Parts: sequence; C-alpha cells; structure tokens
Amino acid sequence: MENNFIKYNDGAEMLKTIAHPVRLCIIMGLLEKGECNVSHMQNCLATPQSTVSQHLQKLKAAGIIEGRRNGLEIYYHIRNDKIAALMKILFAE
Repeated sequence: MENNFIKYNDGAEMLKTIAHPVRLCIIMGLLEKGECNVSHMQNCLATPQSTVSQHLQKLKAAGIIEGRRNGLEIYYHIRNDKIAALMKILFAE
C-alpha cells in the first residue's frame, strides 16, 4: 500500500461527481439510449429543467458527458469510457 494520494485524485473526483441518484440515473439513461436532450431527461426523471441542467453541468465539468448541438437543442452522451465500465459493475444483475 502506498500513500501517493495524488495518484488517486482523479478517480476520487469522478466518484464524488457521480455519487448522486439523479446523476446515476442520467448516466444510466444515456448509456441505454446513446444520447438525449434535457427535455427528454426532464420528462423521464419528472424533475424540473433547472435541476436536470445543474446535474448535467456537473457531469460535463467532470468530463463524464459532452453535448452535441442540433439547432436550439443540445444532445448529451457519455464521453468517458471508464464510466460505462463502472456502471456495468455497479448495476450488474
């Protein structure tokens, strides 16, 4: 065991970012659907648009998701392959 905590900082930050039920739900939805916009997420989650947008901003800032603009809408998708692997482990049935 080593005490080089700097080495583990990125992983710890990623785990902190996804450690919210709404964010986990968004990530799982994006993995299942491929991509979707805020309106679709808002309807699925039955959550206000502002709340969904705040969660998306945190995921985007952490490099977990990214958006693709199509006219006035932004379609989000998973950017980080480690997240897909982690979700498979966390939610394996």
